[in-house]
Amino acid sequence: MRMEEIKEIANAVLYEGYLLYPYRHSAIKNRQRWTIGVVYPREYSEANGSIEPWMMQTECLVSGSADTSFDIYMRFLHLLLRRTAQSVTASVPSETELDTMNASEWSLTSRLASEPWEEGTEREVSVLNLPLSSLLDHPRLVEIEFSGEHMVEESSDESAATIIREQQPLAGTVIIGAERMGRDLYKLNVQIENSTPGTGALTGNAVMLHSFVSTHTILQVRQGTFVSLMDPPETLKTIAQGCQNLHTWPVLVGNEGDSDTMLSSPIILYDYPQIAPESPGSLFDGTEIDEILTLRIMTLTDEEKEEMRQGDERIREILERTEALSPEQFMKLHGVIRSLRPVDNGGAGGEASLPGSGVSPDTPLLIDNGGAGGEASLPGSGVSPDTPLLHPPQAASEREGI
Repeated sequence: MRMEEIKEIANAVLYEGYLLYPYRHSAIKNRQRWTIGVVYPREYSEANGSIEPWMMQTECLVSGSADTSFDIYMRFLHLLLRRTAQSVTASVPSETELDTMNASEWSLTSRLASEPWEEGTEREVSVLNLPLSSLLDHPRLVEIEFSGEHMVEESSDESAATIIREQQPLAGTVIIGAERMGRDLYKLNVQIENSTPGTGALTGNAVMLHSFVSTHTILQVRQGTFVSLMDPPETLKTIAQGCQNLHTWPVLVGNEGDSDTMLSSPIILYDYPQIAPESPGSLFDGTEIDEILTLRIMTLTDEEKEEMRQGDERIREILERTEALSPEQFMKLHGVIRSLRPVDNGGAGGEASLPGSGVSPDTPLLIDNGGAGGEASLPGSGVSPDTPLLHPPQAASEREGI
């Protein structure tokens, strides 16, 4: 699998929880992000009882030789604060104008929308063609350093607000090492540390501007193969269980059977995670169903949609993509069956009959829907996604569908 495709999967982790439906900055749940994979400044963490992690560690097994080398990519979001400053040439409404203005313009929602909010900049630190042999003798230290910025975006409209973005500096280290575990078997270790100074007195959400957010690592090997930690060979299970992964979990990524790339993610994934081809784009909420979120976006009011347009560029893309969906693209979100195969369910219970499909209750089926919509239809069976599978009375709970 090409690196562009791998990073597309990694971006689903990078932007998980970035903004949630209804995708308005004035929404309460978007004013305090539910962020994942945060590596806090060490100074801040230690000043607050070392509760929040200042380090992330990945350990995995690789089968290699003297010719083995690695490409390591450490990625995260660097938050910045965006605020608006009204132009001095903008006219102040009179009391009469205030009385006649649309009340929605002065609603709580509108006032909250004009307050500062956070945006994210993608950051990446990479080390390429790193020989395994050199890591056995001395770990490689790579500095993380991003300077602060103050950006002003003037509007061509003199009456419009000026957009000001401020970003705090970040500093840290990536430490990459390796240890021989047996003949042609090695343990690779990648530590990410945040050493940003001057953060000990910070309180509340202010520390997020000095943190690595949605931190994850992509590891690629040449002339070698990674070992699955989720399903290691029987002979390597004990060694695999000895890998210490802190605040992250590495899985194989790529096409089924590939073993040259791992994604170490703060979200626990299975080996070979995939993005459903039916999904037209990211919605920043991998636990939701694309179809449901899309329908909800379509029902937003004009004022809510306008707030989305005035916000983050990525949010505008969601709205524009949703409004441009063709009927064919929308129907693809309704669900898909990836495969149907017989399974041994161990006897009574758990079997499913499909009305009108010609499939009897005596033929148990495993349905792998894997689709963006989370629902399944059986082409040619007369069974729509609204037709629930019929489960026996012994079932513990009533199913509404697949």
